[in-house]
Amino acid sequence: MRYTTLATVQHRITVGAPLPFNVYDADRTLLLARRHRVESAQQLASLCARGTLVDLDELLSATERAAQAPLEELPRLWTACLDAVGRVLADSSAPTFRGALDEAAAPVTALIDRDPDLAIFQVLRQDDNPHRQYGIHHSVHTAIIARLVAQRLAWPQQHMTSVFKAALTMNLAMLELQGQLAEQRTPLTDAQRLAIREHPQRGVEMLQLAGITDADWLGAVAQHHEERDGSGYPHAIRDPSELAMLLHRADVYAAKLSARATRQAKAADEAGREIFRQDPGHPITAALVKEFGIYPPGTFVALASGETGIVVRRGPTVMTPVVAALTTLYGDALAQPQRRDTSQPLYAIVGVLPARQMRVRAAPAQLLALAA
Repeated sequence: MRYTTLATVQHRITVGAPLPFNVYDADRTLLLARRHRVESAQQLASLCARGTLVDLDELLSATERAAQAPLEELPRLWTACLDAVGRVLADSSAPTFRGALDEAAAPVTALIDRDPDLAIFQVLRQDDNPHRQYGIHHSVHTAIIARLVAQRLAWPQQHMTSVFKAALTMNLAMLELQGQLAEQRTPLTDAQRLAIREHPQRGVEMLQLAGITDADWLGAVAQHHEERDGSGYPHAIRDPSELAMLLHRADVYAAKLSARATRQAKAADEAGREIFRQDPGHPITAALVKEFGIYPPGTFVALASGETGIVVRRGPTVMTPVVAALTTLYGDALAQPQRRDTSQPLYAIVGVLPARQMRVRAAPAQLLALAA
């Protein structure tokens, strides 16, 4: 922990209101817990005079922590931030939804901007995600994809923010149903088909009730299943907005990378080829394929050496990412993951492996250290 004296931040304390951070004695033992109330100006002056301390990290907002945290803390921050977004989406009827969504989304965008490769890793490695949480996880992964592609397209900040929020909320009206469908092995019922068809408009109505007025955001949610040939739904329009078109492609791509009860997740190279074949001439599609490439971070691969491993960072070319080798050529787990330069012939990638074939895993912090 890093500390500063309470006296330097006393302006952040309101007498009679809950403390916004813990206060420690000079020997760094906890003196007053967060949310304790300082009852008078005299008490505050006394605390300052005795040399009490505050943990600097507690002074940072979640967004500031995401931008400034040491490298080894980023995997933990990703987990915490994504959990926070999930809790907000699961309680979309709360009167505080709009503000809570802004607060939860901001540190996620900070993490994406700080390390895009680690952001892609979150999308690719979904092994521990239960199917019942599919709706929330899918929305978050779609939002990550949408922001990265919007950045590659050099969209203005306002549009990047709108499409990110639209991705998070595109399925508000069917989050629970998505979890059910991810586990369901029987055909859709008529009621389920109707709920799917109506969810874009119902989602817009829910957002409007929550006080959302951003026309780009609402329009993208309303149109994210429309197609330019008129085959989409719910209104079969032929001119969906640019934000809606990006949202639609990110949605489809994220779905291909996710497993369901009835199918395995597709490998990233296969998912990319399918997306490109469906719409090869559109600049949004081209940007998505370029952003994720053939071997995005999180992809399991086989190397010419006989080792198997996982991509941890994009490399100088789409064919030469940085890989953490996890097993020997005999399939035995390495004591520690080893960084491999795939531009060298011995460690060239010779194939992509489905996640179910990889018996060996490594802690994200270990992989991140190799990526750096």
